[in-house]
Amino acid sequence: MTVLPVTIWGEPVLHRRAAEVDAFDDELRTLIADMFETNDAANGVGLAAPQVGVGKRLFVYRFANDDGAPASGVVVNPVLTLSKVSGALPDPDEDEEGCLSFPGGQYPLKRAEWARVQGFDGDGNPVDFEATGWFARVIQHEYDHLDGKLYVNRLIDRYGRKAMKLAKKSGWGVPGLTWMPGVDPDPFGH
Repeated sequence: MTVLPVTIWGEPVLHRRAAEVDAFDDELRTLIADMFETNDAANGVGLAAPQVGVGKRLFVYRFANDDGAPASGVVVNPVLTLSKVSGALPDPDEDEEGCLSFPGGQYPLKRAEWARVQGFDGDGNPVDFEATGWFARVIQHEYDHLDGKLYVNRLIDRYGRKAMKLAKKSGWGVPGLTWMPGVDPDPFGH
């Protein structure tokens, strides 16, 4: 298994819809193993393939939950069904989110409180589970990556402006920028 570099906001693969996975083979299983290794080295709760430069529709997660889903898993070609997102303003203490591809930035964002996830595991077997609360947030966050969106694209104006100031100050928004989990300093201070 290999730790892969994590792409940073501005890398084109992060901003376009990822392609469906059409082969459940050793190459896919190697990618999944490398993504788990990278996610663990980055102290992440989830990682989507575009975040490691691969434009395919899959993500991995490690998140203990009370929803009956495995605490660690992969979902290939996922389909999400969501509950309605509250129209209330995000709570800065309860709804703060971060992203390995927007390193160090953390901003409040409202998400659906419930999600149903359907797709496949790395061998092509069906996966179907429900997620609530923070686990639902993790699933939605990773799924967004597969559609070319980062959580900063969904922020309300005041937090969106703060995020763009961080991006500008950090020199992001251009192709070719990455950080290496386990080598570079942890952007979230874990």
